[in-house]
Amino acid sequence: MQDKKYMERALELARRGRPWPNPFVGAVVVKDGEIVGEGYHPKAGESHAEVYALAAAGERARGATLYVTLEPCCHTGRTPPCTEAILSAGVARVVVATADPNPCVCGRGLERLKQSGLEVEVGVLSQEARQQNEVFFHAMEKRRPHFTLKLAQSLDGKIATKTGASRWITGKKAREWVHQLRDRSQAIMVGSGTVRADDPLLNTRLPEGHDPIRIIVDTEASLSLEARLWTVASPVIVAAGEGAPWSRVEGLKRRGAQVLLLPRKEGKVDLNALSAALFEEGITDVLVEGGAALAGSMLSQGLVDKFYLFVAPMVIGGQAAPGAIGGPGWDNLEECPRFRLESSRQIGIDLLLTLYPEVRGCLQA
Repeated sequence: MQDKKYMERALELARRGRPWPNPFVGAVVVKDGEIVGEGYHPKAGESHAEVYALAAAGERARGATLYVTLEPCCHTGRTPPCTEAILSAGVARVVVATADPNPCVCGRGLERLKQSGLEVEVGVLSQEARQQNEVFFHAMEKRRPHFTLKLAQSLDGKIATKTGASRWITGKKAREWVHQLRDRSQAIMVGSGTVRADDPLLNTRLPEGHDPIRIIVDTEASLSLEARLWTVASPVIVAAGEGAPWSRVEGLKRRGAQVLLLPRKEGKVDLNALSAALFEEGITDVLVEGGAALAGSMLSQGLVDKFYLFVAPMVIGGQAAPGAIGGPGWDNLEECPRFRLESSRQIGIDLLLTLYPEVRGCLQA
């Protein structure tokens, strides 16, 4: 029971970091029933959670128990191996929530500690730790970014009226929640149509929020050089198709954007090629906020790994009013992407559904 208590604290600490593409990790040092050191991994390139916690504990770490949410690293990357810091501190016992899926670690850190005579226990709150790092586990296992699709629609599946009015379908509480989601995301991605229609900032409007990297899927490099998103300091990546007008590409670069020229698929940017390019750039966590065409393409190419759907208590109506998912759609119900409902809850006046892709052949009536 005490192990669970201290691991819960370590998981709580881990949430404070913004460590992409590294995992969220928290650590707690306990001696004689008292927490004597705490730490978390704040961002890539800085010390890991274990190092901060052991430094805070100082000499009190000798003979203590270290609780850490992910297997300590045993290789030299941007920082030295955490296993050696643990051994130098004189810790007697290490409790780990889950092993690290990174091929550079993957059990080697645990084995290093065991071989050095430390008592090592693995699996305390492992499910919670894996859920907290679902993006990292996905990136390590599939070698591509984790894409979370977020959409907001009316009860009848519309995202705007027939005249294009779309602000605001959801209420204030839901919009605040979305900004908290952006704060927890490494990058946000939209299509060029959304930028033209809404002229969004794509930032996090929180007092001390983290502004994500902005990714615009813009096949013809037609993004306006006067768009409001240029007024925000966080980076902009434009995913353009090969053959996009060179003058437009150069204009975007002069505006400060990083332009990725990618193969086309059916006339549009190949999203699988974009996924591979983003992974090479160290981007593993992408929040996709639309619009309908991009959402349809992501779904058709099997790139949606998590789905947040807000349903607002209103009916918009009209055949000309756009729906939440664009593109050609699917001919048969058997071909349609299906999702498993993980949870539902009310946020303000709106309903939020959290869903994951359903494995083919595992559907139940």
